[in-house]
Amino acid sequence: MEKRNNIIRIAITGPESTGKTTLAQELAKHFETAWVPEYVREYFEKYGSNYNYNDLEKIARGQLALEEKIAQQTNRFLFADTEMLVMKIWSQYKYGKCSPWILNAIETHHYDLFLLCDIDLPWQYDPLRETPSEAERKAIFDLYKTELEHYKFPYAIILGQGKERIENAIRIINSSLENHNKLTKN
Repeated sequence: MEKRNNIIRIAITGPESTGKTTLAQELAKHFETAWVPEYVREYFEKYGSNYNYNDLEKIARGQLALEEKIAQQTNRFLFADTEMLVMKIWSQYKYGKCSPWILNAIETHHYDLFLLCDIDLPWQYDPLRETPSEAERKAIFDLYKTELEHYKFPYAIILGQGKERIENAIRIINSSLENHNKLTKN
């Protein structure tokens, strides 16, 4: 993993109801650092959840602004509860298109590692969630995997229930750090 501005940025990504927020919070707690919540919740609280295509770019811009603000308060790691692939997939799945600004942000905003949360957790109701069916969740998970591979982003799939899920993520992060440290010493 490469450090930029002395911060290792780790994106927590994946379909709805896969434990992204819990994972981001628990990883931040474990590594004694900050995490970036989903800006969309703040946006919907302010403007209502009846959104349209144009709102997605505003939400994306707010997400990155929030991340940069929190990055100023963190130490070695920053865990982002969402990122621009989420915005792209959401936009394309819902509207069949995506803002060029979001597409550019995917290319220019760097993360050292993506943790792709599997759909092995049961879907839980939340007023902001829109895709409860297993078929939709599987299709969206496959979209995330395809996009991560398309962009050649470093990623690992996070599996498991409860504490096991957190421990799997910690193990992957530590392993990635060890591998990076070995490469930089040679």
